[in-house]
Amino acid sequence: MRRVRGDFTVEGRMVAIAAIATGVGALCSVAAVVLLRLIDLFTNLFYHGMLSFAHRIPADAGLGGWSILIPAAGGLIIGLMARYGSERIRGHGIPEAMEAILIGKSRMQPKVAVLKPLSSAISIGSGGPFGAEGPIIMTGGSLGSLVAQAFHLTSAERKTLLVAGAAGGMSATFATPMAAVLLAVELLLFEWKPRSLIPVAIACFVASLLRPFLLEAGPMFPVVAHAALPTSALLSAILLGLLAGGLATLLTAAVYTAEDAFHRLPIHWMWWPTIGGLAVGIGGWIRPHALGVGYDIIGDLLNGRYVPTALVGLIVVKGVIWATSLGSGTSGGVLAPLLILGGALGAMASPFLPGGDAALWPLVGMSATLGGTMRSPLTSTIFALELTHDMNALPALLIASVMAHALTVLVMKRSILTEKVARRGYHITREYAIDPLERLSVGEVMTADVVTVPAAMPLAQVLREYFSTQGPRRHTGYPVVDRDGRFLGLITRSSLLDHWLTGLGNTSDGIDPLGASPILAYDLIDSPPIVAVPDESCREAAERMAASGIKRLPVVAHDDPGRLVGIVVIGDLLKARQRIVEEEGFRERFFGKPRLAGGAAEA
Repeated sequence: MRRVRGDFTVEGRMVAIAAIATGVGALCSVAAVVLLRLIDLFTNLFYHGMLSFAHRIPADAGLGGWSILIPAAGGLIIGLMARYGSERIRGHGIPEAMEAILIGKSRMQPKVAVLKPLSSAISIGSGGPFGAEGPIIMTGGSLGSLVAQAFHLTSAERKTLLVAGAAGGMSATFATPMAAVLLAVELLLFEWKPRSLIPVAIACFVASLLRPFLLEAGPMFPVVAHAALPTSALLSAILLGLLAGGLATLLTAAVYTAEDAFHRLPIHWMWWPTIGGLAVGIGGWIRPHALGVGYDIIGDLLNGRYVPTALVGLIVVKGVIWATSLGSGTSGGVLAPLLILGGALGAMASPFLPGGDAALWPLVGMSATLGGTMRSPLTSTIFALELTHDMNALPALLIASVMAHALTVLVMKRSILTEKVARRGYHITREYAIDPLERLSVGEVMTADVVTVPAAMPLAQVLREYFSTQGPRRHTGYPVVDRDGRFLGLITRSSLLDHWLTGLGNTSDGIDPLGASPILAYDLIDSPPIVAVPDESCREAAERMAASGIKRLPVVAHDDPGRLVGIVVIGDLLKARQRIVEEEGFRERFFGKPRLAGGAAEA
């Protein structure tokens, strides 16, 4: 029986995918812990000369000028791993996950799941100014993809599990399950459907549920919650959001300017991370706190423990070494650096912004810079909220993130994430809308006045009256009906040609088989008809055409498959798109003539 149209397209397989996603979420929680412990391990090895998993930061090592060489050594190791292991470990993780989803049918190699966290831990542990979120997103995505490949799944189902792993890893790392789900929707899924949203949300929930047992409970950066913000603070958030949008634009340009500069070097790309690491070492020698993940800096900014004027040097050094190192193709994430840079921007602006205190504006700056740079305002808003549990800051976070997003979409064609994919030759659009084919039914676009062929008509007459270039009709296929008008099947020009060639092959005397053969129109029906019904969506009809390789569908009554009510061809499906063009392209008011958007008045 045909499925009744509903609000969503969902099937029972979603339950099975959700069950697998539960295991993926648990697996990625463990992967997040392993990654964080590896970062601590390599930080202790590179900067403190000890084999320990205790949390220490590079700035406390006190190595002086020797510290310049440590990031360069880490970059050399990563370059070797990328060249002789897998080039997929290069970059900050999210663009690579997007590319795997859009181009690679959501298949990732097993070695990426091992080499990506290892290379990222070496990069960050040797002083790289990155966060752990990009690597854990790539690692979790790899694990989700590997689990998916163990089952008989479609590419879309593999995508769901890949994203479930990526989002689950983020949820476990930062204790931000809601932001992880939004990140999946805004950046990775390229859809908003129950079939993918529910499994991803379950994976994030499982990862969040396990986090207190594996890491710690509560928000990652607890703060003293603010009281309800006054109107002046909300108005100030608009200004800070625009400033953050400008910073996001500069940071994106800086990263790809650095990448372009590395591409002009006359040496193999394997050596680029070493050069980038040398720049990191010099910057770290000038500002030691610019090295590493910098979670301690984020905590100080969110609690108001800073001197605004002292942050100028930090934001300049951190921004330069981050952009240079990331442009070199090393392994590392973008979220933590953006939080630091955005927080520093908010802290420097705090003396000039009314309606808030010193701890509010760094949080707002973090959210806005993240939202503007990644083009994900909802993710950045909820991410900042879950990091601190400062509920009363939510309106300011949302306003600032949306303003930063508005500025960057106006001045930049692509984000820091999609530019990477675009440079590899693939265009990405991130605007989600309901499929126009879903909005119209077959009955609304079909042709009701159908030209039919009598089943008993001889083949020669069919050719002369329906398929001849001199005849009055120009269609390439026709429904066949019996004497009572009951629909029997479809004949096409190709089926007629097949019979013609078969007849010639079976005729030894060379007589035209169309003139002597008793073949009738009914005999040209070589397969059961593929049909549509009036109340199903144009999307379903289009998918049926694509799956069957046909260009037309007879439309029959839902309660009587023998009663022909119309026919729908590919051109009819364009009517759905035509309606969208009219809705978006014509401007009108209650008097006067409609006008084309950007054009003259319509006659």
